[in-house]
Amino acid sequence: MAITAALVKQLRDATGAGMMDAKKALTETDGDMDAAVDWLRTKGLAKAAKKSGRTAAEGLVAVVVDGNKGVAVEVNSETDFVGKNAEFQDMVADFAKTALSVDDVEALKAADLGGKTVADVLTDKIATIGENMNLRRMASIEGGTVVSYVHNAAAPGMGKIGVLVAMTGGDEAFGKQVAMHVAAVNPAALSDADLDPAVVEKEKQVQMDIARESGKPEQVIEKMIVGRMKKFMAEVTLLNQSFVVNPDLTVGAAAKEAGAEITGFVRLEVGEGIEVEQEDFAAEVAKVAQG
Repeated sequence: MAITAALVKQLRDATGAGMMDAKKALTETDGDMDAAVDWLRTKGLAKAAKKSGRTAAEGLVAVVVDGNKGVAVEVNSETDFVGKNAEFQDMVADFAKTALSVDDVEALKAADLGGKTVADVLTDKIATIGENMNLRRMASIEGGTVVSYVHNAAAPGMGKIGVLVAMTGGDEAFGKQVAMHVAAVNPAALSDADLDPAVVEKEKQVQMDIARESGKPEQVIEKMIVGRMKKFMAEVTLLNQSFVVNPDLTVGAAAKEAGAEITGFVRLEVGEGIEVEQEDFAAEVAKVAQG
């Protein structure tokens, strides 16, 4: 029997399964819709897909360094409890190791892991553990030396915040201090030159509007903005920030003293940027009562 797009859509609508899973189910069952539904249920794929609407904002970030390359991978789950699950942690660790050989998260999802794609391994684990999960992000960095740090570690190499710092010169101890600084302070960019021009322009416009509220002349405002933007750059760029280990020095100055040049960093924090819908208990009970 020909497996048409309409048939695949019908199965997807009925089960919530992904397009490729639905097509495979129909192929395996020669287009028998009922048998395809059963096939998906047997594989745990229909169950996994039905969870896909639930927000996954917890989970873990794993970091791995191999030679002069480091990667950080974020895998989300619905609850913090799953992040403490050894089965989930093993999967996240495997994803991070696999990420060393790819360039982006889409390539990671398609990469082979034990004879299956990473995406399929994740789908299987959703069915096994019973929560929605998402391989959300990965980032990589290379340098003369790459140092990693994990904040609030749940297991070796993984936790709520993962940081990688690339540098030339210096030693690993100094690199670890910088990584801890990045975890704590969360700089937006390495230096002024690396900061997104749109972010700079937006901040400048905000400061202009604030200054104009004071009623001062434009020529005075322009001088005020120069100082305020210099302060802004010092607050959001790593090399210009006060070093948490020694606030008398900027990170850039501390690096110079340590004989190091910081060339880049990566910082991933679990769930950052994900909007989680908040619902009070009374509303939740009412929703259940309404069926």
